[in-house]
Amino acid sequence: MAEELPETPETAEEEPIKQRKNGLYPGVSDELAENMKSGWADTELHGLEPVAQAEHTARRRAELSARFPGERLVVPAGNLKTRSNDTEYSFRSSVEYAYLTGNQTEDGVLVLEPGADGHRATIYLLPRSDRENGEFWLSGQGELWVGRRHSLTEAEHLYGIPASDVRELPEKLREATGPVRVVRGYDAGIEAALTDKVTAERDEELRVFLSEARLVKDEFEVGELQKAVDSTVRGFEDVVKVLDKAEATSERYIEGTFFLRARVEGNDVGYGTIAAAGPHACTLHWVRNDGPVRSGDLLLLDAGVETHSLYTADVTRTLPVSGTYSEIQKKVYDAVYEAQEAGIAAVRPGAKYRDFHDAAQRVLAERLVEWGLVEGPVERVLELGLQRRWTLHGTGHMLGLDVHDCAAARTETYVEGTLEPGMVLTVEPGLYFQADDLTVPEEYRGIGVRIEDDILVTEDGNRNLSAGLPRRSDEVEAWMARLKG
Repeated sequence: MAEELPETPETAEEEPIKQRKNGLYPGVSDELAENMKSGWADTELHGLEPVAQAEHTARRRAELSARFPGERLVVPAGNLKTRSNDTEYSFRSSVEYAYLTGNQTEDGVLVLEPGADGHRATIYLLPRSDRENGEFWLSGQGELWVGRRHSLTEAEHLYGIPASDVRELPEKLREATGPVRVVRGYDAGIEAALTDKVTAERDEELRVFLSEARLVKDEFEVGELQKAVDSTVRGFEDVVKVLDKAEATSERYIEGTFFLRARVEGNDVGYGTIAAAGPHACTLHWVRNDGPVRSGDLLLLDAGVETHSLYTADVTRTLPVSGTYSEIQKKVYDAVYEAQEAGIAAVRPGAKYRDFHDAAQRVLAERLVEWGLVEGPVERVLELGLQRRWTLHGTGHMLGLDVHDCAAARTETYVEGTLEPGMVLTVEPGLYFQADDLTVPEEYRGIGVRIEDDILVTEDGNRNLSAGLPRRSDEVEAWMARLKG
């Protein structure tokens, strides 16, 4: 990685530019500074078309405006976060900001100013990096270091929102009068400018509204989720084809293989890939992925590609590394499959959100009683939650811009709510027999199985967005055999 150049005395007063303490150049000569100001072609982009979701973001802003009339609404994208010293994590904008603008650049802020007829939206962004003061080549965030950013005029065309310089926004917010709400937790500078104008309670109402607005997906969002799932299916196929290499190395080979598909076809993985082989499958969020992959064991792969618009898939399959389930593995797998079938069948408009969870849990409780692992009757097991020793987690969650989407929604509209067409959720029952669980026969210990699919609620039932991946045990074995060739 190349070193950044230091600021010069001439530019320091005008706009401080961060410098590296031990850079190799002590300064910039007047002649070089002047030379770098000129001789550059005009690269302004013309004829830009709006981003695909622009019409949807406009509608979303209108709905937000109607909910909070007469109030100034501030939605930041967030800032870069330091990974170590002078390197940063890859930036991912806040979901609220991306949902309302379609923009994903750091330091951006959407402001809805109240007026007589609703709100006037402005997107505040960093303009092109300055060539006069040398920012574009001296600053670590100048475009010669990190790449070109859109001009404010270009941004207006792309996002359909008037754009202004975000560096002027804090002062404007400090001078603002009237009621204000801000989405907290993303931009400390913006929050500081509003510190005497906002309350935690009112800001939480804004956050909750934006979370609940995402419960029902529009056609653009459903299309993006299907795109994410389709890439994820290909990522799972990639993994099956290289299981022999994973056996020779570790779970990291599986993680890396899936990540390649995510980066080639999307923005990233939507969450840390769980590549859990053998007893690691019993750790729900096993993301260390540093264990061995052995023939005869199961591989629980929970992974999702995130699209360039930030919508993520969330799919799990539990695969026999050898290509064939053992008798006990198949017994456990088939029970989980049966539970998932019951859960998916319960997903339909008008059903209670909890119904799919209850349906899946009942099947798993029945199997645990049937196998003699817990004392029945089944109703007693469910009432006391005794099955949870081995089922552990809920059977699903909303899916979208976040892998656990809409998390700030009110309980009465989410967990206690009713399913509607356009909702997308996961159905993911599991059974996990820990390696040190002495309450079950030894043959069960170390077996973990989860099957997870992404389900769209339709007008007349549901559609499995991830149906491209087989689920039934015999179909999984046949699919793996084909891919292994």
